[in-house]
Amino acid sequence: MTTGEATLGELASVLRGDLIRPDDPGYDEARAIWNGAHDRRPALIVRCRGVADVLRTVEFARSEGLPLAVRGGGHSIPGFSTVDDGIVLDLSLMRGVRVSPSRHSLIAQGGCLWSDVDAEAQAFGLAVTGGLISTTGIAGFTLGGGIGWLVRRCGLTCDNLIGADVVTADGQYLHVSEESHPELLWALRGGGGNFGVVTSFEFRLHEVGPTVFAGLVFYHGSDAARVLEGFSSLSASDDLSLAVNLTTAPPLPFLPAEVHGKPVVAVLGVWSGNLADGDAATRPFRSLAPVVTDLFGPMPYSAMQSMLDPLYPRGVWNYFRSAFFDDLDPAPLVEAYSRLPNAMSELHIHHLGGAMGRVPADATAFGNRNHPFLLNVVARSADASGYPSAVSWAREAARAVGPDAAAYVNFGGEGPSYPKDTYDRLVAVKDRYDPTNLFQLNQNIRPSGIRS
Repeated sequence: MTTGEATLGELASVLRGDLIRPDDPGYDEARAIWNGAHDRRPALIVRCRGVADVLRTVEFARSEGLPLAVRGGGHSIPGFSTVDDGIVLDLSLMRGVRVSPSRHSLIAQGGCLWSDVDAEAQAFGLAVTGGLISTTGIAGFTLGGGIGWLVRRCGLTCDNLIGADVVTADGQYLHVSEESHPELLWALRGGGGNFGVVTSFEFRLHEVGPTVFAGLVFYHGSDAARVLEGFSSLSASDDLSLAVNLTTAPPLPFLPAEVHGKPVVAVLGVWSGNLADGDAATRPFRSLAPVVTDLFGPMPYSAMQSMLDPLYPRGVWNYFRSAFFDDLDPAPLVEAYSRLPNAMSELHIHHLGGAMGRVPADATAFGNRNHPFLLNVVARSADASGYPSAVSWAREAARAVGPDAAAYVNFGGEGPSYPKDTYDRLVAVKDRYDPTNLFQLNQNIRPSGIRS
């Protein structure tokens, strides 16, 4: 970076937050993100304390011609929340949440994690579809769609986005709603982080919990085909959101020692309807094969939201692929499952539909609502040594299920994420709000005036 010391000093003097440079103490900690596969060295990290810091950082990046990465929770699988030799605009200090119980709504700053939102909303028995891992940031999750344990009951997270405050590439600070900049709100609902820095999100909330009937049930890996066949044939109420996980049994005390390190299939879910009906509603999915352990029962919604956190720590090397599909054929999934590259890698199959499927296709930028299932291929390794084989396995597994399938924006992938009509509409929004493509570290929607 060729920016002079005087210019950097001017930036530091107007910030309330922290300006962190490569020689500063804490730089390595500040630059690290959740996915250990991305080891980037930004020229500057700005930890913003408010909107004014965001405005000044965007202006600085634009005027100096520096690449700009925006970091909310830092969980970006492809590593979009960091950059070499550019600026990381870090929102992690902006984690305020304000709930309006009477309006069933909530405003959360862009650096919030789902644990922040859940803690405040659940104090009033309210929730919005959140991440499967509570340490995930709300920003990227929402902007890419948002599939979680309430997706069939409440829809995608982005379906519940009713307003936002946005700093655009030219330094404007906009409040976005159905009445003000409605086309930008449409694009924020699933169009990725292409259009500006969202400093706060306003969500519609739903009455959920605080106690739900939730958990997971384990089956032997040898019964994978049987479980998948049964899973695909059963119908579920909108109050029940489910996923199947083809994985390896971790050495945890609630699993028998004889299955530790062995292939297992887990069915996970949340029943968010009448608590008394939860056992009967989930029973068919807890009886698909001989059971190893059944951990379904009444529990706090926030406990389910954080249950998987210990299995997804910071620093592990991650590569995800995804594919929406219609028919749950066990054969390619079981075959891919038989070739897991290590005990950390998994196949997740999410059951979609319900409220998500009833939203009109053109109501949001999330363009893949008509598929009942989503495959997430989760390839992981503890360090670089096992990473190439895990990546190769993930690509092959996704191709086997749907070689031309659309991908889920939040889980990266190398296939199309938007239908053509949706993409063209997103380009028009990009042309208006970011014609120079300042915000390009994302699943990028390139402005029409910029070619590859």
